[in-house]
Amino acid sequence: MALADLADWLDGQTGPDRVWYVKRLSANDTGQTGGHQAGVYAPKPLVFELFPTMDQQPPRENLDAFFTLHVDSHDVRSEVRAIWYNNKYWKVPRPANPRDEARITRFAGTPLQDPENTGALAVFSFVREPAGNTTTAHAWVCESAIEEDLIEERTGPVEPGMYLVWEPGQMRRSDRFPEREYRASCHLEPDELPEAWRTAYPTGLDIISKAVEMRSDASLTPDKRLLRRRECEYELFLSIEKAIELPAIRAGFTTVEEFIARAQTVLQRRKSRSGRSLELHARAIFLEEGLREGDDFEWGPKTEHGNIPDFLFPNAAAYHDAAWPVSGLRLLAAKTTCKDRWRQVAREADRIPVKHLLTLQEGVSESQFRQMREAGVQLVVPEGLVEKYPKPVRGDLVTLESFIGDVRACRP
Repeated sequence: MALADLADWLDGQTGPDRVWYVKRLSANDTGQTGGHQAGVYAPKPLVFELFPTMDQQPPRENLDAFFTLHVDSHDVRSEVRAIWYNNKYWKVPRPANPRDEARITRFAGTPLQDPENTGALAVFSFVREPAGNTTTAHAWVCESAIEEDLIEERTGPVEPGMYLVWEPGQMRRSDRFPEREYRASCHLEPDELPEAWRTAYPTGLDIISKAVEMRSDASLTPDKRLLRRRECEYELFLSIEKAIELPAIRAGFTTVEEFIARAQTVLQRRKSRSGRSLELHARAIFLEEGLREGDDFEWGPKTEHGNIPDFLFPNAAAYHDAAWPVSGLRLLAAKTTCKDRWRQVAREADRIPVKHLLTLQEGVSESQFRQMREAGVQLVVPEGLVEKYPKPVRGDLVTLESFIGDVRACRP
């Protein structure tokens, strides 16, 4: 599909009768993990709003509703099912793992059950009915990073494990539902923020430092620290954004152009934060783990052909020293999502045969994982996310703690 087709599709799905649900497809969503939780996760409040007949108390067993889904990106039409798995409320005796979640299922034969789309950004556009259940929805499953960028220009960044509910007819994201299944509880009210942060955005490093302060977690492994702090940092950023932007929004705008300029600035700032966040967190953890910046690792060095990898171990001087053994060199890239983006990592340092890539993506397909390995890219995945990958590849993943241990072992 041409980008013009996607732009036209986005325009066509904008209106007061539409509700967007935007997320990155996890390995669990595409059916790779082999678990019983088939189908794409959806927040219950959204499902109940779109399918009010499912909102029953006390609930009947696994309430559901059917609707027609047009996957317009791939010209596929399917009859799918929204279902509330709710044995927590009716099964006796109480099951060992009680369920209380909503999913959209019956995607067999569609791009939403294609393992190669694990990590892809997907947009579901539900057509709201004036009364009763939604009967029609449209979807777009991105096939390239360029398509994802075009969507995120409108919605803001969508990270793994995060979802957005947006009503494009209202020109804003919905604030009725949480953006994540779990909250970090690092939200601060304006009067709790440093005074300077109430009127001007701090640097990314400043926000990371505050997240580290609030979630020092010295007793936790690097993997657990990373995930907890990422959640905390996101909460902090939203707190700052609310303190600065909400007064301007409430004051109103004198022209449409003024409103659009402000909205574009907010979205661009969100993308910028998302793009740098993971490497800033990784740097903070390296320092906590006793790695010396400049001696044990270098952040943002230069290699060949103008490449600037995120991290080199021990440093650029060693990398460019032909006498330094290749076995003592390591490269680490930090990318929140790695679908399609891993290929550039393979070209970032000619001397290093295996490049490490730290990611928060919730799974990759087995074939894509093989391609990465063949290209000399080794995935580094926080321990808490390993189970979200297909079982055949889990044993070949490296945790952040293991990577740091390997770097220590390479010290001269």
